[in-house]
Amino acid sequence: MTKSDDVARERVAVWAKHWPAIARRHADSTGHAPVYSFYYPEEEYRPEFLDELAAMTRCGIADVDIHIHHDGEGEQNFLDRMNGFIEKLTNGHGLLRRHNGRTVFGFIHGNWALDNSRPDGRYCGLNNEITLLRDLGCYADFTMPSGTSPTQSRTVNTIYWVTDDPARPRSYDRGVPVRVGALGSGDLLMIPGPLGLRFAERLVPRLEHGEIADRDPPSPYRVRRWLDLAPRIGSNIFIKLYTHGTQDGTAKALLLDGGLDRLFQSLKDECSRA
Repeated sequence: MTKSDDVARERVAVWAKHWPAIARRHADSTGHAPVYSFYYPEEEYRPEFLDELAAMTRCGIADVDIHIHHDGEGEQNFLDRMNGFIEKLTNGHGLLRRHNGRTVFGFIHGNWALDNSRPDGRYCGLNNEITLLRDLGCYADFTMPSGTSPTQSRTVNTIYWVTDDPARPRSYDRGVPVRVGALGSGDLLMIPGPLGLRFAERLVPRLEHGEIADRDPPSPYRVRRWLDLAPRIGSNIFIKLYTHGTQDGTAKALLLDGGLDRLFQSLKDECSRA
């Protein structure tokens, strides 16, 4: 066991200790507690850490989906790693979901390099990655927005279907928006978070891309911007946020210093005013 494993164990323990208490303090309009989604990196798999997350998932306050970093190792390596990880999560820990008899999962690409989208070709290497994800059972990609990264999609603040061009990178740039009553058509559903400018809190506008961190905690103003920018389907608003939640500073801000409590309360307050 390495020192890094000890650090990781401590970080998972912090979430296992404090997140259930936070979740119990909040509920939506139907009485359901919030569910925190952990996009677990395949390359950092440790069975004991997934056991802790699976326990929270069984309590209805957590979920686990797939996150992976890769860098040009080729299609077969990608498929082997993904299939192996899906099997471990499903059969080893009782995680992921089943739909129409197959295992399905949500996905976030490491380094935002979905579908070989970086100009330098690093951190992916697969122009047909959207097709591969579809065939593996990915029901939606949650990678975007990537903000100032060159991987940022041209389509923003919209939930949409994309169709892969296996010969070209970044097929997710444009697609067909999801509409009420319209059948979906495409290889993969893209569910991005909010992307736009923030005009308050300091003199110079800054980019809002839905990250929660110790250096950029939730605030009532940010909640209002999320509601303004987030994708809509009919009258429903979908707010997808992200955080590197096991980093020590961010975990402290979210769990110990009340960041998630303030986030949920601000969301309830703002929605009650609507």
